[in-house]
Amino acid sequence: MMEMRVTHVITRLVVGGAQENTIASVFGLRQIPGFEVNLVSGPTSGREGSLQSCFAEIPDLLTIVPELVRPVHPWNDLLALRKLIAIFRARTPEIVHTHSGKAGILGRIAASRAKIPIIIHTVHGPSFGAFQNSFANLVFRSAESYAAKVTSHFVVVAEAMKQQYLSAGIGRPDQYSRIFSGFPLEPFINAQNDTHLRSKLGFSADHIVIGKIGRLFKLKGHEDLLLIAPELIHKCPAVRFLFVGDGPFRKKLEHRVRSLGLQNHVRFAGLVPPDEVAKYVGVMDILVHLSLREGLPRALPQALAAARPVVAYDCDGAKEVCIDNETGFLLRPGDQRGLIDRLRQLSSDNALRRRLGECGQRLVREQFGLPRMISELQQLYIRMHAQLRPGEKPG
Repeated sequence: MMEMRVTHVITRLVVGGAQENTIASVFGLRQIPGFEVNLVSGPTSGREGSLQSCFAEIPDLLTIVPELVRPVHPWNDLLALRKLIAIFRARTPEIVHTHSGKAGILGRIAASRAKIPIIIHTVHGPSFGAFQNSFANLVFRSAESYAAKVTSHFVVVAEAMKQQYLSAGIGRPDQYSRIFSGFPLEPFINAQNDTHLRSKLGFSADHIVIGKIGRLFKLKGHEDLLLIAPELIHKCPAVRFLFVGDGPFRKKLEHRVRSLGLQNHVRFAGLVPPDEVAKYVGVMDILVHLSLREGLPRALPQALAAARPVVAYDCDGAKEVCIDNETGFLLRPGDQRGLIDRLRQLSSDNALRRRLGECGQRLVREQFGLPRMISELQQLYIRMHAQLRPGEKPG
């Protein structure tokens, strides 16, 4: 039986898709005989919630490095780098697998200096692109290019991420594997339109609920949805909106809702634990995702697993699950007229919603199951390990 030690590294454990993916990978892989898996993370705090409680019963599985913080901070970054090197030298894993921006850069550099033979990085979302200024892009692209020199392999959650990184001259095509971010499907497949929860949120049985799941922050598209809301409501009076998530922009968005006179049409559910998201998807009739920066939005396959049609901007990996007129409707970013027309069309056509949702559910059943993701990671690790020369394997 093969024995393999793997250390995952992530910047923070807020409630989010990359974090849920990483935790699921750690817990899933450690169930495989012969695999010893643990996680290193920076500290987590703030309105975005924390997933550290997932490790309450197995505290030794998680190591917190206080200096591993998201903002650029030269002194903390140097201390975090030194601590990561020490952790890797003490544990001598065959594989270090990094996630997210800061941990991805520092973790890979530390792994290289600790002489870890296999260094893998998952690209959950773009660190450079049109969403930020040219100086920031230069900095992040340069950092990614530097870290790529010591990266054995890249995992991408969407083919779009591979193409973006290759276009920037980062890595070779054979260094990339697409592994969709799996999640427990059954809660979403079995999600019901809970009349009690619907009523608690202020929705009646006749309302058409358009849901949006995501951090209340810039580039997530909440403003775009509120911008078209008055006209859509005028044309479809039964439409209501449900925002699931929290973040720094909550007060700003609540003020915007009041200024538009939409208090009776928009509900903020706040931060919802991952294991309760399916209940909220269940009361939605349509899910909309208008983010301008996302690898492959987890909310899209989650909604499709519940047979809810989706409307999304054609940004990054969205088109790999939001297939136009098959599982939902794909729009050019910023297309307000298209957004109104498609949401109006879906709101007034129950048969269309059912057709698109059922098609989406079939796609997600096949490609987004958690066992499939864990199996693909396992096979990647075994394949990479088999390529090592005898002297490269830690003792």
